[in-house]
Formats: sequence, structure tokens, C-alpha cells
Amino acid sequence: MSNTIIVGAQWGDEGKGKVVDFLTSSADVVIRAQGGNNAGHTVICDGRKYVLHLLPSGILWPGKTCVIGNGVALDPIGLVTEIETLERQGITVRPDQLLISDRAHLTLPYHREIDGLREQSRGDQKIGTTRRGIGPTYADKANRNGFRMADTLDTERFIPALRQRITETNEWLTASGMAPVDPGVVESVLAALGRLRPHVTNTMAFLHQAVTEGRTLLFEGAQGTFLDIDHGTYPFVTSSNTTAGGACTGSGVPPNRIDRVIAVAKAYTTRVGTGPFPTENEALGDHFHGMGREFGATTGRERRCGWLDLVLLRHAVMINGVDSLAVTNLDGLDQIDPIRICTHYDLDGRQVELPPATIAEMERAVPVYETLQGWKTDISGCRTWEELPENARRYIQRLESLLHVPVGLVSVGADRTQTLLRDPRWNTLENPSIRVRPGELPAIA
Repeated sequence: MSNTIIVGAQWGDEGKGKVVDFLTSSADVVIRAQGGNNAGHTVICDGRKYVLHLLPSGILWPGKTCVIGNGVALDPIGLVTEIETLERQGITVRPDQLLISDRAHLTLPYHREIDGLREQSRGDQKIGTTRRGIGPTYADKANRNGFRMADTLDTERFIPALRQRITETNEWLTASGMAPVDPGVVESVLAALGRLRPHVTNTMAFLHQAVTEGRTLLFEGAQGTFLDIDHGTYPFVTSSNTTAGGACTGSGVPPNRIDRVIAVAKAYTTRVGTGPFPTENEALGDHFHGMGREFGATTGRERRCGWLDLVLLRHAVMINGVDSLAVTNLDGLDQIDPIRICTHYDLDGRQVELPPATIAEMERAVPVYETLQGWKTDISGCRTWEELPENARRYIQRLESLLHVPVGLVSVGADRTQTLLRDPRWNTLENPSIRVRPGELPAIA
């Protein structure tokens, strides 16, 4: 398999984890390059449910090396909790399985308090942050006063600096009417860092060596294109670059070592948190929630739901350099007829093919729809493209014709076996040695 970046083409929660899982069978190294534990992948393996926040999905596979790159906002206490949870479920996480960049910035307890205070102070203009401290971590990084994993190795310098930062933060929190951070958290932070220390290394050097040796790299994106701090619906975005370029800067692997970019999109659109959503449809959301679908893996919040928005996808294809699309949750549309696709916006009487830059314009944008006939049948049992109902195939083919990019994979359910291939280059199971029986490999919900 070529070196591949997986990106979300919408606002996150597109089912990237399932695509990563599908491709991990032929990858050697799985890399998380940005974001923090404000994202999550729900993994179902042998009937067990695993929720991963910082750990790459490849951690559930034997023989794979997982890397947390320099671009990640790493919560050491949260990561240790995640590792210990997996170990109680029988999954070992050894230092040779998980490598942590010595240049990754730390999310510390005071970052979460700052995050909560800032979100609270916005009143009706809340961003919808998960309050995990990710924004303040990246703010410290940009202000050049953050702590990196490498800094923690020199405890004689790190401990006093951490205590001082907590004191400074507490003065600000107290003045703002917030409870201060307990200085005793220093011991919890140090204990977590001690647990993680055997995993810390120069991951950039490791990845360059892996490329030199011809090992295959799979970059596991967090969030989605429209949460990108530069290219998303600013300011209702996350604090990192969630697009394909972020995989390079967040890992140290240069762009000329990347062979393909795969964008993952749901067959409809969802969003968690506040911000503009032109194709949002309350009835559609009620339908999915009633099915038990579309609840956030990290927060459990109901996702906002709407029709598929090709204005967004057209932009995502362009800025990510997408080679192929993976369309997930097609089965979610099984009982919906007719089905609508937003082909462009009407903005103040103008036809708009790409999303406007400002929130005010996005909120004024009126989606213009094309209507397609539904298929009104359960497709979760389909295992080949040919088995899909004709109208389901027409739906996918219409997306291709409007976006000018091939759909190489279609997902019709949570299990790994519920994955239909249209592009033979996606076939990661050509090697009989890695063929398995259903239920033996992880599947992403």
C-alpha cells in the first residue's frame, strides 16, 4: 500500500476510523499527526467496543507501529487513562507499539480550566468546544510558552516551571471568579509522564527511516476539513490543521513522500457544536437519532444532521488534493425517499459553488437542491457494488459526476465486512496471509 493520508471531508465524525481500520491491514505504521483528545473513534472488535481519543486505531492490531506525532496536543493524564482502559480490555500497549514525539505539546490541567472559562465567557457566541483544553494548548504553542514532551525529561527545570505556570493561571482564574487548579495535580501529571516516558522518542527520525526502508505509512486524521483552523468555518473550528497538509507538518514527513489522499464523507452531513450549517434539517436529525445514530464518540452529544452538501465537498476535494473518496453511512439513507443533494448555494442572488469565507455569508447562503429517488430497502447486507439497489448506485455515481473524483469505497454498516470496493487499488486483502474470518478484525461504528 502507498503512503496514504486519510482526511475528513466534512465537519468530522465521517467514519474515518473505519477507513483507517480497513487500510491498516496492509500498513506498517499508523500516525496521528494533529488534534487532541477532543476527537474520538469508536471501534468494535470481536463484539467489544473501544473508544480511542489519542491512540491511533492501529493500536488494536498486532504487528503495527503507532505514532503520536509532533503536531498532537497530548494530554498525558488522558492518554495514560486511555492506555490503562485498553489494558483492562486485554490490549497491550508496549513502547515498541506506541511511539510519542518528543516535540508534541502537552495539554495540562490548567488548559482545560482556561478552555472552560473562555467558552463560558462567550455567552450566546459559544464555539461548541469540548472543553478538553486543546485550544489553549495550541495558543501556548503559538505564544511560544508551551511545554513539549522533551521538556519533561529534565525534571529539575520542568517541575518548577510547571508549578509557576499553575500559580500564574490560578491568579487569572481566581480574578475571573473561577475555582483555581489544585497545585496537587503536579503529582498526577508527573506520574502520567513517568508512565509515558519509555514511549517518547524522535518520531520524525523514525518515520524518515521507515520511508527509506519502504514501509507503508497511514496517516489517521482527526476532525474534518471544515474544522481546520485555516480552511474551516472560522471561528467555529478546532485549533489545528485538519486538512492533508497538517499530516505533513504534524509528523515531519514531507509532502513528496505522500502517495495519495483519501477523503471520507458521510452520505449526508453532520456537525457537532455551533456554527453555520446550510443544509441542516431537523426532521432528518430526528430520523437518525431515532435510529440510535449520530451521537458524538467523545461527548455523547447529538450531532446536527442535514442533507449532503456538495459545496463543502467540492472545497474539501480541492484543498486536500483528494485522489479518491470513501462514502460512509450510505445505509443511513435506506428508508429516506426522496433524497436531496445540495449542488450549490444561492447567496444574495448569486450562484455559489464554493463556501464563502465569512460566517455571515454562510448563514445567508440558501442551499439549492437536486432530488434523487431513494431505494427504500435495507442495504446493510450488500457485499459488492453490484448488489446495491440501482438507485443507491445512481446516488454514488451522481456524487462522482458532480465532484469529478472517484468513489473507491462505500460503507453500508459498522462492521468491517460491510465495506464495498469499487476501485481495485483499495483492495488491501490481496495477500492471503492477512485474510481473516468475519469478526476477527476491528470495525468502526
